[in-house]
Amino acid sequence: MEKKKNENRHEIAKIVDGEKWKNALKKAYEKNNKKAKIDGFRPGKAPYDVFIKKYGEESLYLEASDYVVEEAFQSVLEENKLVPVVRPDVSIKEITGEKVEFLFTIITKPEVKIKKYKELKIKKENVKVTKEEINHEIEHLLEHYAELVVKDGKVENGDTVILDYEGSIDSVPFEGGKAENYSLEIGSNTFIPGFEEQLIGLSKEEEKDIKVTFPKDYHAEDLQGKEAVFKVKIHEIKVKKNRELDEEFFEDLAMDGVNSKETLEESIKEHLEGHKKTDAENKFVDDLMEAIGKNTEVDIPEEMVEDEIGRLVERAEQNLKYQGISLDLYYQFTKTTEEDLRKQLEPEAYKNVLYRLILEEIMKIENIEVSDDEANKELEKMAKDYNAKKEDILKEYGSLDILKYDLEVRKTFERLTELNEVK
Repeated sequence: MEKKKNENRHEIAKIVDGEKWKNALKKAYEKNNKKAKIDGFRPGKAPYDVFIKKYGEESLYLEASDYVVEEAFQSVLEENKLVPVVRPDVSIKEITGEKVEFLFTIITKPEVKIKKYKELKIKKENVKVTKEEINHEIEHLLEHYAELVVKDGKVENGDTVILDYEGSIDSVPFEGGKAENYSLEIGSNTFIPGFEEQLIGLSKEEEKDIKVTFPKDYHAEDLQGKEAVFKVKIHEIKVKKNRELDEEFFEDLAMDGVNSKETLEESIKEHLEGHKKTDAENKFVDDLMEAIGKNTEVDIPEEMVEDEIGRLVERAEQNLKYQGISLDLYYQFTKTTEEDLRKQLEPEAYKNVLYRLILEEIMKIENIEVSDDEANKELEKMAKDYNAKKEDILKEYGSLDILKYDLEVRKTFERLTELNEVK
């Protein structure tokens, strides 16, 4: 019997009994009997009734339910013609030696009513690269490739110093407060506030005691707000030597086809135009989806949003791993919790779910489909472009159906652009 709280939330009970349940109990017994310790019997050799007498039939129930829950779930989907959009919730209503009764909570796609998705008059930004932007990029390159040369005299703001330092609190050194031949750019603000400024005016081989106070929000709790003294010694003072747009610079740059100011400017212009076109395209899509969203009626189940939040948390965790930071460490640094992060991600998750539902509804309205043949041709193209095997690319996607869905989304965006872009 099906009970509905709303049109896309289904609570359905399913009973497994008879031979299926008896067989599941037998499998559970056989597995648990292998590690059972029963006097007079070797592991796995105790008869069923002897095992039950010692451990009770109830000891097999949960193990046995695991053997039948997936088949029961698939049966519920087929019987009720349901397609879940998130992982179902399952609980056990009743379990005995005769049967198990599951209660499945299944969330299906909500009804999406789009009032308008055509002729929304969304204008795509015109892309233009200015001379100032090109010059700024060239200056940035010259600075990036600037050489550090040793200088005489005293430390000035912007110089790079090679120094030894050792920090202590109440004359006691603390962990992580010591380094030798450390390279520090004055004015980079990479050290504790007040540290770099006190190095200005020092000379090569000069020593000094520098007094600082750790910030109250410093990542190491045992140092927060503490006054410390750093004994420092300057070994070298270096200054940046400006580069010129000469042959040596272009050799260091090692950019294909770039060997003069003119070719560098052209390369930078193409690069900036590419970025600006991508940004303009992304903004156009965001503006378009936002406009369609305002013209859409849909009651999004909270389970879909929670599921998307979970995906965003996993993505955030993966990104942090690339930086060598665990999620737990991130929570410590930011003084937040998983609950705080999930709450922060909720608006993005809701928007992602809304836009996905909108796109899928427009796919249906516009009859946008991708055949296996089209997907395989795209797979061949990607394999050629990335010099990889088709099997490896397909493995990255997960399946051909996922690739087809990705291409359908792409086609839908192209169609929406045709229907809405203001020339």
